[in-house]
Amino acid sequence: MTSTVRTSYTLIPNRKYRHSNRRSKQHCNILDTDSQSLSTLGYFKTLPLEIFQMVLDYLSVKDISMLSMVSKTISNRLINYISTPSGNRRLLLQDFHNLELPGKREGSSILEHYKSLGLLLKRCTLLLPTKDRLKYIHKIFSEVSCFKFNGCPSPLHCLGLQCYGIFLQILTAGWDELECHRVFNFLCELSNLPRKVQTVVSSRPGSARKLELRIRLFCRSVLLNHWIHRSDSAFWLTRILKPWPMVNQARLLYILFGPVSSLDGHVVWQKMIEGPTDETSLKGLADAIKLLYDTEAREWTADDVISLVDELSVVPREWLMENNARLLILSGNNICFTFMASKAVNGRTVELARLVVFLALVCEKDLYCMDWAVKMMQKVCKVFSTPGERNNFLQSVENAFAHMIMDMLQSVLSGDRDEEDSSFLNLFHLVNAQANFHKEVLYLTVRSNTF
Repeated sequence: MTSTVRTSYTLIPNRKYRHSNRRSKQHCNILDTDSQSLSTLGYFKTLPLEIFQMVLDYLSVKDISMLSMVSKTISNRLINYISTPSGNRRLLLQDFHNLELPGKREGSSILEHYKSLGLLLKRCTLLLPTKDRLKYIHKIFSEVSCFKFNGCPSPLHCLGLQCYGIFLQILTAGWDELECHRVFNFLCELSNLPRKVQTVVSSRPGSARKLELRIRLFCRSVLLNHWIHRSDSAFWLTRILKPWPMVNQARLLYILFGPVSSLDGHVVWQKMIEGPTDETSLKGLADAIKLLYDTEAREWTADDVISLVDELSVVPREWLMENNARLLILSGNNICFTFMASKAVNGRTVELARLVVFLALVCEKDLYCMDWAVKMMQKVCKVFSTPGERNNFLQSVENAFAHMIMDMLQSVLSGDRDEEDSSFLNLFHLVNAQANFHKEVLYLTVRSNTF
C-alpha cells in the first residue's frame, strides 16, 4: 500500500516535468530563431535602426550594394532604408541637368551613380518575383519626374532617361527572355508607349514632332543605348518594332534612328528626298538594319530585313537613289548583296542597273574602293539564271550610266545652278565614277584572263 502511494506520488511530478520540459524546448526554439535572425545582422544587432541608417549615410552606393549580400536580414533592412525619406534623398539623385555630382571627384557622373544603384536594387530584390521587383522599383521611382515619358520639360538637356536606362540595364542583365518581356510590357503600360507609337505612325510625318522626339528619346535612352551585347540590343529593338505592320516598322525605325535637326532635335523627314545626304545622317539607320540582320536577332529573317529596307526607302516619300545606295553600303556587304539579289530575282533589272551606277557614284564621292562596286556587280550577275539575262543586265548598267550623264550634262548646260554649283560637281563625280568603274572592270577582266 505504501509502495502504491509512493508510486503514484512519484508519477505525477514526472508527468508534470515532461510537460514543462516540452514547453521549455518550444520557448528555446523561439529564442534560437530570434537569435539566428539577430546573428545575421552581426555587430549591427546591437545598434538601433536609426543608428544603422546613419551608418549607411557614410557608405558609398557600391559599399551598400556589397553589404546587401551579407544576409537576407541585412538586405531587408536596406530595402527599408531605401524607402525612407532620408534614403530616398540620398540615393535618388535628381540633378539630371548637371553632368558632375557635387562634392565628388571629377569624372564621377550621375550615370555611374545610377549604375551602382541598379546593382544595389538588383541584389536587394534578388529573392522577389519579377512582378514584385518591378512594382517595388516603380514605387521608389514614381516621384522622379525625369524618369517619366513626358516628365522633363527639356528632354534634350536632361540625363534622366539615360539614368533610368542604365539602371534598367544593370537590373535586368542576365534575366531570361520571359522576364525581359515582362519588363517591356510593364514599361509600355506605365508610359502608354503603344498608343503613342500608334499616333505617330498613323499621322502625317512631322505633324506630331514633339511626340516623335519623345518616343525617340524614351526608346533609345531607356531601352536601346546601354546594352553591351548585340543580342540584347536586337531583343529590345525587336520588342519595339515587331508589334507593328512592316510599313509602320519602317516609319518607326526612321523616327528612332533617322536624321534629326541640330537645332531642336526633331526628326528631319525631308532629308532623304531633297538632296544627297552624308554618312552621319544614315549611320544610325544602317546600324539598326545590321543589328536586325545579324544572327542574334532570331525573330527576323533575311526577307523581313530586306522588306524593311525597301519600305524605309519610301519614308515619307521615295528617296533619292544616291541615298539608297549610301545606306546599302553602310549596311554591309551581306545586306547590300541580298537587297540587289532580290531585285534580280524579281526581274527589276533596270532599277538594279541604276542602283549599280549610284553605288559607283557613292564610292567615288566617299572615297571607297571602286573594285568593291565591280565585285558586287559581278556577284549579282551570278544570280541571273541565263547568259541572256546577264547580258541584258550589263547592257542596262551601261545605259544607266549614259542616261544619267546626259541628264546631268543637260542640267549644267541649261544654267540651272544653285549657290554650291552642285549640278556641275555631280557631273564631275559621275564621269570620274564611270571611268574608275570601267577601269576596275578592265583590271578584273585582264586578271581573270591571265590566270
